[in-house]
Amino acid sequence: MIFITQFIYVFEGKEEVFHQFEAIAIPTILKYNGQLLLRVRPDEKSYIEGNIEKPYEIHLVEFASEEDFENFKQDEERKKFLHLKEQSIKSVLSIKGT
Repeated sequence: MIFITQFIYVFEGKEEVFHQFEAIAIPTILKYNGQLLLRVRPDEKSYIEGNIEKPYEIHLVEFASEEDFENFKQDEERKKFLHLKEQSIKSVLSIKGT
C-alpha cells in the first residue's frame, strides 16, 4: 500500500479549469486500485500555524501498489486532459509514504 499526499497550488483565476481536470482524474484513481481518502479545500480559519504557502487543495490518495500508481499516471484517457492540469496548477508538493 502506498499513500500520496499532495498540496496543490492553483493559478489564481484558474480554479474552474482545475475542477475540470479533477472531474477526470479523480474517478480514474479507482481504475487502478486506488482510492481518494481525503480531499480538503482549507479556508483561512483552518490554519493554526504554517511556514509554507497555503495550498488550494490537499489530497490524500491510496494505491494498492507502486505499479498501480504508475499505471494511473500513464492512463491514456487522463493524459488527454493533462493540458487542463498544466493550465491550472502552479505547483504541487507531493509526499509519498507506505
